[in-house]
Amino acid sequence: MEHQYFGVAFLLVLTFGAFSATVILSAWCGNTLARRDDLKLKLSIYECGPETSLQPNRLSPQFYLFALLFILFDVEIIFMFPWAVGFRELVERGSGALAFGGMVVFLLILAVGFVYEWRKGALNWHTIK
Repeated sequence: MEHQYFGVAFLLVLTFGAFSATVILSAWCGNTLARRDDLKLKLSIYECGPETSLQPNRLSPQFYLFALLFILFDVEIIFMFPWAVGFRELVERGSGALAFGGMVVFLLILAVGFVYEWRKGALNWHTIK
């Protein structure tokens, strides 16, 4: 007897296997085929300009935090749009109050997180220390 989700599970396993094989194959090709002696060439001066030196990249973690907060609130909008589109149908079925209450709870949880990040100074681009 075949289960109704057998095809979906099979495609999931097949996709995971293909992804894993691709990652392993690309890592192997990169390790075996890459040239390792080009650091001197990369550091050489091209036509003009100051001599290059190796410096560590020092990016502020605030950029990452700002990006994470953007993604968080962008996902919030992604969840709210289908809810807003289907809300009229939920009201007609009689479960509008439950749907509205669930969205209010969702927005309250996100609002608490937003206020917390605001108080911590994560939304300030330049902090004065």
